[in-house]
Amino acid sequence: MDFKLPVLAPSILAADFLKLGEQVQICADSGIEWIHCDIMDGHFVPNISYGPAIVEAVGTVSDELFLDVHLMIENPDQYIEAFSDAGADLISVHFEACPHLHRTIQHIRDYGCMTGVAINPSTPVSQLEEILSEVDLVLVMSVNPGFGGQSFIESAFNKVEKLRSIKEQNNFSYLIEVDGGVGTKNAAKLVQSGTDVLVAGSSVFKNGNIAENITRILSEAER
Repeated sequence: MDFKLPVLAPSILAADFLKLGEQVQICADSGIEWIHCDIMDGHFVPNISYGPAIVEAVGTVSDELFLDVHLMIENPDQYIEAFSDAGADLISVHFEACPHLHRTIQHIRDYGCMTGVAINPSTPVSQLEEILSEVDLVLVMSVNPGFGGQSFIESAFNKVEKLRSIKEQNNFSYLIEVDGGVGTKNAAKLVQSGTDVLVAGSSVFKNGNIAENITRILSEAER
């Protein structure tokens, strides 16, 4: 995991899919190393996004892009192989969707991907106690999953601080990622709280020039 922290991971859920390759290329040209892929199935969350074919297409833009795949789906074990084959470097599954979470995490690792576990805003960090030593990343949802453009839920700061404290006390190595409502207004505080990876969708793709938006968010995150 040789990345300069904090990492900004633009979420292509907010991109213009008629210009997806072009917009991902702009991200790459702007120094972006991670691309975040939000996969929704219309069951675990009330929306449908895209599948492995889009993830694979994004990976063709640049061999250097790290594909961060976030499965907001029921029965994620059924699709881990497909997303691994599509080029996923890291696959995150939801605590709430996995009754046998340790097995699912091992399944991801068996396919050669880094492992992540995500929690919804209503799920406390304490629920992850038994899995934190096993994962490469913990994803804190700072909006209710299912749609882009939502307002940031402030309790995410406290969750990040708790995860950082647990990580330091136990010498764990997981990265802390936050997804939802991330932008220039909260990037600095998120990083100060312990966030390693900032997922930003609308604040990158929806508000003017993509390259300028990336520069502004990173500038706030790094100050």
